[in-house]
Amino acid sequence: MSSPKKIMALDLQVVDPLPESTKKYFDICQEKLGMIPNVLKAYAFDISKLEAFTGFYNELMLADSGLTKIEREMIAVTVSSINKCFYCLVGHGENLRQLSKDSILAEMIATNYKVANLNQRQRAMLEFAEKITLNSLNIEESDRKVLREVGFNDHEIWDVANVAGFFNMTNRIASAVDMRPNDEYFQKQP
Repeated sequence: MSSPKKIMALDLQVVDPLPESTKKYFDICQEKLGMIPNVLKAYAFDISKLEAFTGFYNELMLADSGLTKIEREMIAVTVSSINKCFYCLVGHGENLRQLSKDSILAEMIATNYKVANLNQRQRAMLEFAEKITLNSLNIEESDRKVLREVGFNDHEIWDVANVAGFFNMTNRIASAVDMRPNDEYFQKQP
């Protein structure tokens, strides 16, 4: 039997045995996604860190929001593209392709969102996410005003900022530990 493929450069072992709640969560991932994402396996060396990560991720990306799931994935892919995060570009690029049912749009956003056919709301949202990623200390009220002018309310601006901030954090962690996307992402058919 071959040894399991390394998912990152650090040698951190998954807690064994996993708590029952973690096993159930992983089973749900396996059932819904056909895999357990490597980021979850990477965090599984410390169950409290895994729970914090998944709790925040699920709240930002899956809970009710004025942002659609597609918009949240657009932010994730844009930020990951700017940061050149291989792990998140692969995983969230796939999520965006699946949700939008538009592979060309997903590839354009992964390469350079500025060439994508976006509405005013989406373009302003991604420009704000880009500024958070590249130059957050220079964000001013005028930047938030642009979002309000295209229909974002303050709760939605909060969500845009949180999704962009979360992916800036996770991109940096994934890059720092050389986290690798699951092989299953590359085996999916268009």
